Amino acid sequence: MKRVAVLVLAAALSQAAPASAAPAAPEPARRAMLDDAQPTPPASQGLSADRLAAMDAAVRKGDFQQITSVLIARHGRLIHEAYYDAGGRDARRNTRSVTKTVTSMLVGIAIDRKAIPGVQARVLPYFPDKQPLANPDKRKDDISVEDLLSMSSLLECDDNNQFSRGNEERMYLIEDWVKFALDLPVKGFPSWEPKPKDAPFGRSFSYCTAGVTTLGALLERATKTPLQDYAERNLFTPLGIDKPEWQLSPLGLPQGGGGLGLRSRDLLKLGQLYLDGGVWNGRRVVPAEWVKASTSPHAQVDDQTNYGYLWWLKSFPAKGKAHPAWIMSGTGGNKVIVAPDLDLTAVITTTNYQIRGAHPLSEKLLTDFILDAVED
Repeated sequence: MKRVAVLVLAAALSQAAPASAAPAAPEPARRAMLDDAQPTPPASQGLSADRLAAMDAAVRKGDFQQITSVLIARHGRLIHEAYYDAGGRDARRNTRSVTKTVTSMLVGIAIDRKAIPGVQARVLPYFPDKQPLANPDKRKDDISVEDLLSMSSLLECDDNNQFSRGNEERMYLIEDWVKFALDLPVKGFPSWEPKPKDAPFGRSFSYCTAGVTTLGALLERATKTPLQDYAERNLFTPLGIDKPEWQLSPLGLPQGGGGLGLRSRDLLKLGQLYLDGGVWNGRRVVPAEWVKASTSPHAQVDDQTNYGYLWWLKSFPAKGKAHPAWIMSGTGGNKVIVAPDLDLTAVITTTNYQIRGAHPLSEKLLTDFILDAVED
């Protein structure tokens, strides 16, 4: 039934009115106050200043290795902003795969504007120049935009397996990253691994940067606009985000799968945008239907974690209660966390790229200090 619901939602989304059309319902009136020169006192928004001061001390002491910034907003107001490196507020921080969620946002905008028919659109028709493909298989013809959004295509691609043919480190050695992805063989499912039809949500999760890189290229072709220009016009400029630093492939393709450099405040705005249902200061930027669809589970990562459309979905404990969160996540424990039940958004940036257990380290900072600081 969940699979049917996803398909119904996707179909409805593909029929949605363009973003320029009048909204069906009044937009939230709340204004996100994230451009203020100074943060609002934490106590005014229900957070303990003492607990946040203890967090700053622990970070500076090195308890969390190389954390570079922590920002927190509650009720749409910036209440904590700390930088622990020389870069400060204006540094563009490479938060690696946090970029993937930006690509998801752009896909939602493109679907709303009918540049892409919907999440069920097939991928291969966008790339006739990359064919014929290596490892031909009719099942490749059925790979959809949704498969790439939910990390569940049948391509043999697993960044967490050094032996995988699709491991992203192998991609970076090739000039044409998109053809690298499309040429991959179809994965096999040995008897000890569930096939997609037997897995939760009818999908088998496999973390694949090459797939999202291909999704970025698909966006360029569908919108007939360079990816960085489409992002600037439709996402970054409305949020007041300027001078993003994109990583490029050897052929000049902006990397939709990772490496985008943004300021920590920019990252906080992206989280706040989703917390406010896709509206920024009264302006609709991302369709409400897309916010809901992309933060709903479409694949299971493990017993504690689900995956939306390039969003990680997980709950975190604090003071005896579990708080569901939507997470933009990148190597090193870089995170943008949206906790809807607390009306809270947080950013943790790091350079813990080579440190074992970097993600649990950032999550410990989140639970032991940020969430623990919430008093009401």
